[in-house]
Amino acid sequence: MRVPIRRSDKIPTEKIDTKITLEKYRSLSKTLEKLKNEIRPKESEEVKILSTTGDYSENAGYQAAKAKLRRTNNKISKIEYILNRADIIETNTKSDEIQIGSLVKLEIDGKIKQYQILGSAETDPNKGKISYISPLGSSLLGKKIGEFVSINNLKKYKIVEIK
Repeated sequence: MRVPIRRSDKIPTEKIDTKITLEKYRSLSKTLEKLKNEIRPKESEEVKILSTTGDYSENAGYQAAKAKLRRTNNKISKIEYILNRADIIETNTKSDEIQIGSLVKLEIDGKIKQYQILGSAETDPNKGKISYISPLGSSLLGKKIGEFVSINNLKKYKIVEIK
C-alpha cells in the first residue's frame, strides 16, 4: 500500500521571526482564539458530515473540507509557535542609538522619511515599517543622530531623529 503524501508535507518549514510588538501579540492571540473556538469546530463538523457521504477517495467535498481543516490547523500551529516564543519589542525612547522598535527619521535626497524598525512579521514599507533584517534596517541598528548610512553605495541616508 502506498503512503499518501500530503501537500502540507511538501511545504518547507521556514524560520519564523518571533520579534513582535505587544499590539501584534494581542492581535495574534485574538486570531488564535477565533481559529480555535469558531473556525476549526465548524470545519471539523463539515468534515464529519461529508465523511458519511461516500467513498473518501472519490468524495471531492470531503477532500476539500479536509484540506481546509489542515490549513486552519497549520495556521493555529504557526501562531502558537510565534506566541510561545515571542520576543516582545519594547521601545526605549531614551536611547541615542537606533535599536529594534526605534522610530527613525531619515533624510534621503533632501526628503525626510520616517521608518519604524520592527520584526519581519510586522513589516510594511508603504506604512514606514521595516524589518531589522532588511538591508536598511540592519545597517541602521546601532547608529546615532547625524551619522550616514549607505546601502550598496547607491543611496545615502542621514539620520535626523531617533524616537
